Amino acid sequence: MKHSFLDQYSDRDSFGHRLDPRVKFLLVLLFILCVVLTPPGSWTGFALYFGLIAGLILISRLPPGYVIKRSLLVVPFVLLIAVFVPFFKEGEPVASYSIWAWQVTVTKEGLQVLGNILVKAWLSMLGLVWLTATTKITNLLHALEKLHLPGVMVMIMAFMYRYIFVIVDETMRMRQARDSRNFGGSRMRQLRTVGNMIGTLFIRSYERSERVYTAMVSRGFDGQSRTLDRLRLRKSDAFFGISVGVFLVLTCVASLTFFY
Repeated sequence: MKHSFLDQYSDRDSFGHRLDPRVKFLLVLLFILCVVLTPPGSWTGFALYFGLIAGLILISRLPPGYVIKRSLLVVPFVLLIAVFVPFFKEGEPVASYSIWAWQVTVTKEGLQVLGNILVKAWLSMLGLVWLTATTKITNLLHALEKLHLPGVMVMIMAFMYRYIFVIVDETMRMRQARDSRNFGGSRMRQLRTVGNMIGTLFIRSYERSERVYTAMVSRGFDGQSRTLDRLRLRKSDAFFGISVGVFLVLTCVASLTFFY
């Protein structure tokens, strides 16, 4: 079964790949925070944020098609939540529609809020795609440990990423077995079959977790994850992180005071 791993381009050699994972994580965290704090309508600030993340993607030599495809995955979910904002936000009417007995009005302020949400979500997703595409998952989790995130949380994320593909493979095999037995019949029978598959998958996952835990304990697992790669913070990493951090803070302050 072929899977699209988040870090499939993390083995490339570029300035972005060589950056310390801790610096990259903190920069992306600050980037998302500044994007969220930027007021609606501050398009100059959004353009500066986009220029920064686009520059990081270019120097990291990531395929533009891959980055765009990954970043647009969040758009349908954002639209599902925010699509009704232009109809309920009070403000200057732009268009009005009659749907049966209801009169629906689209406002200018509502469209601005919708555009602001979409831009912020997309920019934030671009930052996350850059982080995961230039950093091995093991190194990223190790960096989170070094930044003193709860060890249990880091371990859960590690297991989730490691075994989500195993569960997907198991699901695909169960689906193939179901289809090979001429899956059909009434709607109730189909729902019963799907319910049985979900229950079986849960039981298999639970049993697999018990076996994995027993195997880890028998090999001396003490709750600490260990990797062969050691994190080293170089002067160039610190200088780059401080420079980009200052740029983000200044852009955010300017967006709150001048650009808006």
